[in-house]
Amino acid sequence: MSENIDNLLIEHLRAIRTEIAKAKDDTTKIKMRLTSINERLTLSEKGIANIHGDLAMLQIRMDKQAERIEKRLELTSA
Repeated sequence: MSENIDNLLIEHLRAIRTEIAKAKDDTTKIKMRLTSINERLTLSEKGIANIHGDLAMLQIRMDKQAERIEKRLELTSA
């Protein structure tokens, strides 16, 4: 009788170990996916920052060009 209980206990412990190993594997996969998502998000943020910089430079160029056109057409009030 005692041997049956021991075998049953060992069987349950093995099942628990298997489930823990699966949970660790899942956790590792989730961490890897989160790292990948974080890296892609960082790249997206850098891309957006670059776009903002490009837009600011274009706005400056357009403002300067508008000033030159106004001067040529004598539209400035100076």
